Amino acid sequence: MKKTAQVIVLLLFAFSTHFGICQDSYFPERNEAWKAAEKNQFSFNETKLQTAVNFAKENEYSGSRDLRQAILKGFQHEPFHKILGPTKKRGGPAGMILKNGYLLTSWGDTKRVDMTFSVTKSFLSTMAGLAVDKGLIANIDDNVGDYIWDGTFDGKHNSKVTWEHLLQQNSDWSGELWGLKDWADRPQKEGGLDDWKFRKLNEPGTVMEYNDVRVNVLSYSLTHVWRKPLPMVLKENFMDKINASTTWRWYGYDHAWTEIDGVQMKSVTGGGHSGAGLFISTEDMARFGLVFLNNGKWENEQLIGEDWIGKATMSSGPNINYGYMWWLNKKGSRHWEGVPEHLFYAAGFGGNFIVIDQKTGLMLVTRWLEPNKIGEFVKLVYDAF
Repeated sequence: MKKTAQVIVLLLFAFSTHFGICQDSYFPERNEAWKAAEKNQFSFNETKLQTAVNFAKENEYSGSRDLRQAILKGFQHEPFHKILGPTKKRGGPAGMILKNGYLLTSWGDTKRVDMTFSVTKSFLSTMAGLAVDKGLIANIDDNVGDYIWDGTFDGKHNSKVTWEHLLQQNSDWSGELWGLKDWADRPQKEGGLDDWKFRKLNEPGTVMEYNDVRVNVLSYSLTHVWRKPLPMVLKENFMDKINASTTWRWYGYDHAWTEIDGVQMKSVTGGGHSGAGLFISTEDMARFGLVFLNNGKWENEQLIGEDWIGKATMSSGPNINYGYMWWLNKKGSRHWEGVPEHLFYAAGFGGNFIVIDQKTGLMLVTRWLEPNKIGEFVKLVYDAF
């Protein structure tokens, strides 16, 4: 009888753990001061953790705090590059280190709204995941041209492009959107205009190329699938549910308007290297990250499918370090030595990161850290545990 009782207790524990019933996770209310971990709630070396924080403070992104100037300098190799959407002068280094949602430490102004550049891509990927969850996209392997038939995906090459190709940035979609040509975005360092314009296209799904024009083609396509502006989709399906502040904004280029159902709508960008993208606070970034830390859940509500998160954080064929607009710490060209391979993260220009470890419940959000120092910073954090 005693053994039976023990088995029942173990089964109940396993059931509750699997479904998150007994997880000791914290989810902040709107405008609530973030709850700090109690003394001895988690085991870590406070001195070593402070060393990591000091490192983040001392290694601020070296680009100008006037982000308009930093953008123009950072992408000066691109032909015809110019600012097309809003920008904002940034603050100093800021960040949060959390365990199961509880705050272990923070630095800088975590409520300040700043540009977050390509961290926006992980938000955009989430809009695709929600569209799949709601049946607006039947299958991620469908050709996008079956949904968007206005000529954007016409032609022998572009007609092969699937939603997954766009999400993994290996579509090699060819064309022009909002006056920007795909080949002019992040071209090779070698060669010139003719080499870039007349290069041989790669078969979709075979070669990853980080390219904002193609990312914005995904945003444009999702806008038409949702039939409403993506900031509204994000607000209604995600940000309101995680009690985010009212301060975040998601911008498109000044001229990026499209008409749907007789209504003019702004098609937003998945980054900020020509301006625009997501402008957001460190704390709201942390709220977003908490959903992915908890396999798609905020408290007891499943906001996005656990299956989607599994797919989004799986290595793509052409790049072991990239999933659906999330970076992965696998042993490839973007591997961080000395920290777990199962980490995944959002990353943006100027040193903006959301780093997630589902296995340990650890999450890091850091702003304006010199980008080539992120691996060292993450290792310093892990050295504290």
